[in-house]
Amino acid sequence: MRLTDPNDLLNTGVDIVAQPPGKKLQHLGLLSGGERALTAIALLFSILKVRPVPFCILDEVEAALDEANVHRFSSYLKNYSNETQFIVITHRKGTMEEADVLYGVTMQESGVSKLVSVRLEETVSLVGHS
Repeated sequence: MRLTDPNDLLNTGVDIVAQPPGKKLQHLGLLSGGERALTAIALLFSILKVRPVPFCILDEVEAALDEANVHRFSSYLKNYSNETQFIVITHRKGTMEEADVLYGVTMQESGVSKLVSVRLEETVSLVGHS
């Protein structure tokens, strides 16, 4: 992270530069979508490590990631969930697989939404007994 104008601390902005594996140090805007997402996620988890918060809402932050990085992301969520409750909006299977509870909204008839929830620890115990 670099200040855009270190001589004017009250009005300066912040530039983010990153160096993905095998690449040179470059501005966030020059990275691919997946690299930008990984950089932002890394920044988020580093902030949470220094200053945990009670809850965090994430809206499809891992959408641009490949499957291996979705798995890494969901592992970090699990590790940090002792201090922070995460509410994650996602369509990625890898993220859902690590969740404790899933909530979905379905519309069986036009204009009528229904909430569906599943506690995954209960599901695992049910599957194990059959």
